[in-house]
Amino acid sequence: MSEEPVAVAVGETAETKAKASRFTLKFDEKEEHGQWSSRLAFYMATIGAAVGFGNVWRFPSLAVDYGGGAFFVPYFMALFLLGIPLAILEIGFGQYFQTGDIGVFGTFHPRLRGVGLASVGCGFMLNTYYIVLIAWVVNAFFSSWDEDAPWGKENLTGEEAVNYFYDDIIGGGTVGDDGKPTRIVARNVGFAFLTWFIVFLCVAWGVKWTGRIAYFTMGVPIILLFVFLGKALTLEGSADGVKQYIGIWDMSILKERPEVWSVACSQIFFSIGLTFGILTAFGSHCPRDEPAVTNAIVIAMANSAFSIIAGFAVFAALGHLAYVNESPVLDLPYAGFGLVFGTWPVVFNQLPGGIHWVRLIFFNLWLLGIDSAFAFLEAFLSVLSDTVYFEKVPRFWLAMGMSIIGFMFSLLYCVDSGLSFLDVIDFYINFVMILVGFFEAFGSAWAYDIVGQMERQSKPVVYSFFTANFGAVVLGCILWYGIESRAAIWAGFVGFIGWYFLFLGVTHYYIKQVLANDMDNKWTMKSMWYEVYFGNIVALRDRIQVQIGHVPFVWCLLMKHFIPHVLIILFVNLAQSTVTIDDLEKPLLGNYGNYPVAPYQILGILVVVLTLVLFLGGVLFPDLYAPLALPQTKEAEMELDKYKEPTDAIPSKKDDEEIAGKMDDDDDLKKKEEPIVVADAIAVEEVAESVEKDA
Repeated sequence: MSEEPVAVAVGETAETKAKASRFTLKFDEKEEHGQWSSRLAFYMATIGAAVGFGNVWRFPSLAVDYGGGAFFVPYFMALFLLGIPLAILEIGFGQYFQTGDIGVFGTFHPRLRGVGLASVGCGFMLNTYYIVLIAWVVNAFFSSWDEDAPWGKENLTGEEAVNYFYDDIIGGGTVGDDGKPTRIVARNVGFAFLTWFIVFLCVAWGVKWTGRIAYFTMGVPIILLFVFLGKALTLEGSADGVKQYIGIWDMSILKERPEVWSVACSQIFFSIGLTFGILTAFGSHCPRDEPAVTNAIVIAMANSAFSIIAGFAVFAALGHLAYVNESPVLDLPYAGFGLVFGTWPVVFNQLPGGIHWVRLIFFNLWLLGIDSAFAFLEAFLSVLSDTVYFEKVPRFWLAMGMSIIGFMFSLLYCVDSGLSFLDVIDFYINFVMILVGFFEAFGSAWAYDIVGQMERQSKPVVYSFFTANFGAVVLGCILWYGIESRAAIWAGFVGFIGWYFLFLGVTHYYIKQVLANDMDNKWTMKSMWYEVYFGNIVALRDRIQVQIGHVPFVWCLLMKHFIPHVLIILFVNLAQSTVTIDDLEKPLLGNYGNYPVAPYQILGILVVVLTLVLFLGGVLFPDLYAPLALPQTKEAEMELDKYKEPTDAIPSKKDDEEIAGKMDDDDDLKKKEEPIVVADAIAVEEVAESVEKDA
């Protein structure tokens, strides 16, 4: 059979063809699980996902609201004791198992697949309003060319700027006294569609293109941040703003307003992007031998550094505005949208070429938001790509479909009361993500290899030690938050410690029984206690660090004996917090922001309920989510084999090809072995005949 001639362009070489194929945009081909073009691209994309609006206007306002510099105490404790260890978990295990959240946590135990589904589900819900927030910034940017917009007016006041943003940009000027929506703001619908389209383009062709885009979307905001900082610090009165930001340390806040500890934790979670599936998804696109601990530390520290520097830039500008208005710094709008849209445009509008500075601010905010938005979508796509239903769907069409669905949900926030919906849903999502963080830590440190641990040490030992830890936390929370007395703190600690050591005694009793029946002398009292405290988490650490690099022992200690316990306490702490409404103390849950129960509080609580249902669905019906978590590595298949009957094996997406290949190999092997068997049989007969003749 003759070969068809291949046309080759004049001057075309293998190198030029390779370069051309490298930049080809594919629409209908199913792309393999891609990798970042470089570690720097991974850093830029992941830091860009972490750094967003919250770094600019939420972090500085929280610092001032909670005692200035005193807020940095719970903030840095949350960063080093919770944030970085969980970042190591998500990046490292995404990298090790080469898949998203559902696959990672389902590998720890099949009943924990719901943890991954809850995390990426909340991330997708968050993205639907986050993109509308970006759309408002785009609206403000284009409105700066409108004649009736105040951004370029002389003597612009902060109140005028904020009111314009609320009433005209968001469209809240038509909201009635009952606070309920009255219309859809068409202009914001258009900008939301445009933003979703841009986000779609950023992720449609894989992480290599996402990483290249991140060089711009993260690199430019870093440069502009230092430009804004340098300019703001040269203005008169800037020192007063900086003093309010970090120069005042009201340590009494840490005791008088205990919710500060939960708020600092949620700020770390939201800011770094923990519990939303982002770090797991981005880590899954790293080579398996990347240093996961180093990467996690770099990303977390870079995010916090950006937040702190942004705080100086914001409050330096706020101090100058207070100097101009001859008013105290804290009398100005320093929280939320008012901080950015009521301060920076006013201050920079006074500089030469002021309106261009204002437009640059809006452009910078757009860049900060857009890379966070496509990171949330990337996390969801990474999970969908590893499911039975979408494993063969080209990424381009999968990204398009999810963008269309996301846009439809975003319409809720394009009404004139969209800010109210956004504020409420944001609060409840951040609230429930603390619980998701507990599920993640519990899955890795307690549920991993639980079957093997029970076989090695007996169920009574494992269950009693579990009861010692989490029973103590539950009892402590009941006493801390159930007793209305100054003695509550001491009662909680006494109850916590008493319960803990009581059940440690029970554990010790069962350990002695195991040792008494240990005929092979496999255990000693010391080795049994070490196995109880650290056995499964150290075994997991030792297994993964062969691939992802060294993981320090302190990570094991924090993941098993600190983070799960603390997250339960922080969750209860925020859940029982109260708010003053009409001089009455009411529960924060159900009354957040004093918004009407219907539709705002109901919708927010439904988000919490949905998250819990997604989690419990996996716990009660582990096979329900099995099609959503196809194992991507041999290690993942081996882990899942511990929990399955031989007939229940879940095939990976490569199993069909491997099975077919093995069948072909077996057929070839049989063909080769058959003549050998015949030859051996003939040889045996000949030997037998010769022996008979000799006899």
